[in-house]
Amino acid sequence: MIHDMNAIVGSHDIVLLTLDTLRFDVAQQELAAGRLPNLARFISQWEPRHTPGSFTYAAHHAMFAGFFPTPVSDPLAPRLMAVDFHGSRSISAQTKCFSKATIVEGLAEAGYHTVCIGGVGFFNQQTELGCTLPSLFQTRYWGEETGVTDPKSTQHQIEQAKAILGSRERDEVAFLFINISAIHQPNYFYADDAATNNPTRQDSLATHAAALRYVDSQLGSLFDYFATRRDTLFILTSDHGTCYGDDGFEGHRLAHEVVWTVPYADFVQEARQ
Repeated sequence: MIHDMNAIVGSHDIVLLTLDTLRFDVAQQELAAGRLPNLARFISQWEPRHTPGSFTYAAHHAMFAGFFPTPVSDPLAPRLMAVDFHGSRSISAQTKCFSKATIVEGLAEAGYHTVCIGGVGFFNQQTELGCTLPSLFQTRYWGEETGVTDPKSTQHQIEQAKAILGSRERDEVAFLFINISAIHQPNYFYADDAATNNPTRQDSLATHAAALRYVDSQLGSLFDYFATRRDTLFILTSDHGTCYGDDGFEGHRLAHEVVWTVPYADFVQEARQ
């Protein structure tokens, strides 16, 4: 579906969730199998797209400039939002264009309160690099409980987001960004044998999928919260995939199909009357 972002910006809340490190094949498998009931309320399948970067920092830097992952079948498809940049051919009458350097700053100028809930290290605000992306936002938060080592990180991230937004005026539109950290390694603690503490402490495709199921179990409360506010545009995407021995590769920040191809979905959730 093509959204008219010029009509959405200013009237809708906007939520960007990056499901950090999520592979397209695993995302599609879990959705098709009916194991993501909260996401299935809004999407029937994931769209395969190509990420603009093979690791978190590069991909997010591009996305905050309006370069979300591009459709595999149509790399020049019109973008949702863009910043002033001569030479871009992927802008249509429905694209919301900003004069600022990033869409985050552009949305702030348009009256949005911008909120970043950090996840992986590039959002931890512990170093100069860790401050670079969060500093684009008016309100930003990171804690050990929202990072990759806490098995309840998504729950904590959503609770923190609701607390921040709940302290603001209700008539103020919000741009909420959450870097969902749970799927990123380590994710071994989501294994089915977690009750025995997964003594091998081994991340795998199975624990990757289990982490996604955990994330889905928490998203219902986020969807329900925004249903009490106003109509909301949700943008869900991975920033990159990761290898688990594929063709002998491990991890990401490398050029492999499972790293470059990511799941993407966007939809408008109407507020409850």
